[in-house]
Amino acid sequence: MNVHFYLFGSGFNDGGMFFDEGPGFFSGLGNFFAGFPPVFAFFFTTILLIIISVVLYSIIKGVTTYTRNNAAERLSERARVLTKRTEVSGGSGNSRAYTNYYLTFEFEDGRRTEFEVRAEEYGLLVEGDEGTLTHQGTRYLGFERMTSPLRPSPYEQ
Repeated sequence: MNVHFYLFGSGFNDGGMFFDEGPGFFSGLGNFFAGFPPVFAFFFTTILLIIISVVLYSIIKGVTTYTRNNAAERLSERARVLTKRTEVSGGSGNSRAYTNYYLTFEFEDGRRTEFEVRAEEYGLLVEGDEGTLTHQGTRYLGFERMTSPLRPSPYEQ
């Protein structure tokens, strides 16, 4: 007994890939692909697999980062605000624009780390502020500025 397995129907493997002439891998889907060329079934499946892979990758990456941050030690270190930046996405046509706020801190040992912060924190801090940065892994938890003035105010003369 000869059993032939065709991935996209016998026409695909024989070079006649534009018409589904026999049973194949997608025949178990009922009439979903009935009447469509096997090439369509191939590209539809490929695109669907790519979309599912990207979604799964994003979910796994997010859960991994969340887990690592929770397992990391909560640290409070002396640091200063080195730079500030924003990243705006969206906003074309009738869509809403989203802004992400980032602060780069420099530690006493020279290390630099960038954290995403809330808009309120971003607005209250300026480049050059010194104080104690509290973070857990890559998660920003807060920054307490030094209360003693570092430089005289230009308004007091």
